[in-house]
Amino acid sequence: MEAILSRKEQIEKTATALFKSKGFSATSMRDLATALGIEAASIYSHIKSKEEILQRVCFKMAQEFFEAIDAAEAQKGTATARLKRAIAAHVQVLTKNTEASAVFLHEWRHLSEPMHGTYLALRDKYEARFRSIMQAGISSGEFSVPDEKFAVLTILSGLNWIHTWYKPEGKMAPEEIAENLTEMLLNGLTTNKQALQDTHSHLNTP
Repeated sequence: MEAILSRKEQIEKTATALFKSKGFSATSMRDLATALGIEAASIYSHIKSKEEILQRVCFKMAQEFFEAIDAAEAQKGTATARLKRAIAAHVQVLTKNTEASAVFLHEWRHLSEPMHGTYLALRDKYEARFRSIMQAGISSGEFSVPDEKFAVLTILSGLNWIHTWYKPEGKMAPEEIAENLTEMLLNGLTTNKQALQDTHSHLNTP
């Protein structure tokens, strides 16, 4: 049973869908009013501007990402285990609401100051959490990469396209997507030469 949304929540949900499909700049308050089936003037009794909605979406998503990685890192373990949990947490947030994810990842550029700077600072802080795990893995000999920042950006870039193709009714659940992506990504990081030799042997078996 779906929860009954307040008018403000309905506006935010509809605006998020429009921002994803049309882009923030191309979406007008009139577009939003038409999609909601109400007069444009009545929207202003609930929100000040469409940028207010963009701010709410971006910073709500940022909070969800931080809460997810906090929970993932609450458990100790090897850098490999920590990175797997961090990736799984990231995938869970992305797939929970693909429309909000798309807006968070692509429309943030339209935030005005000081929110624009705040968003960038939060993004850097989140990236630093992954870099810390990567550095730990390099120090322990679990990962072999030339540059931890490059490795982390490669991982996050790979993950952040999920919202473009993920479907709740699709073949793979978020947990399976995270597991499969983790295997693919970590195979390029691990220094387990035996695993590579086993794979090579398997491929060359008649």
